[in-house]
Amino acid sequence: MHFVEAKGILSAGGGMNIYRGCTHGCIYCDSRSKCYQFTHRFEDIEVKVNAPELLERALRSKRRKCMIGTGAMCDPYMHCEEELRMTRKCLEIIERYGFGAAIQTKSDRVLQDLELLKRINEKTKCVVQMTLTTYDEKLCKILEPNVCTTRRRFEALQILHENGIPTVVWLSPILPFINDTRENLEGILDYCIRAGVYGIICFGMGVTLREGDREYFYQALDRHFPGMKGKYHRKYRYAYEATSDHNAELMELLHRRCREHKLESNAELVFRYLREFEEKGSYEQLTLF
Repeated sequence: MHFVEAKGILSAGGGMNIYRGCTHGCIYCDSRSKCYQFTHRFEDIEVKVNAPELLERALRSKRRKCMIGTGAMCDPYMHCEEELRMTRKCLEIIERYGFGAAIQTKSDRVLQDLELLKRINEKTKCVVQMTLTTYDEKLCKILEPNVCTTRRRFEALQILHENGIPTVVWLSPILPFINDTRENLEGILDYCIRAGVYGIICFGMGVTLREGDREYFYQALDRHFPGMKGKYHRKYRYAYEATSDHNAELMELLHRRCREHKLESNAELVFRYLREFEEKGSYEQLTLF
């Protein structure tokens, strides 16, 4: 772990990455790709130590309130968050200035800030997005070794729902020859339905493999799935997208189950929901007159 003074924290679209790198160890992580130009080892977390100050300055100067997103590149609830509480500090600023929050994570550490998330959600909207890929717990510990398992993430989704926090699930990636099965998808969908999620984001059953990410993934295949790397080489060679042969069948199942249980599965509409800022206090006051 090392610390840097960042020049800015918010993107034009309201996104922020407080940390750079990750310690979750997921074997498929696209953020390892060389196109992101990491100049340090991926597990050596870069901490933007002045992120709270930069965020407060940015929010103070914004003319219109909006949703602030975090976690699209690097998880805001990695192991170092337990010590540093950088994500919490930023969420406290978001709550103080009345902005909304859209948090993307794989970790149940998000629950340590539950009361803060509820305060944000009382004023506007706080959405927690949780990634689910693998229903089988043993397989999950191979694919995502240093983070809580899918079962625990499901339990976190339930707790968030019980406390009025809306949730979205990222169903990604689905790895060809490994977890691209009907049984896996049905298990994850059952979790989503039981947890009352708003919607599911899925762009297809497969995985993206770019330079940097691909090499790390193939090394993990050699360790855990002997002979699997050869199957990937023969079928996908150096393609960016490795799409499952079962894509059409599994996507049809996904959309059908979502329709049956009134979960949104249109990614564009889910993204619109994540971007929409709602000022609940102002709305409630207006309805009195």
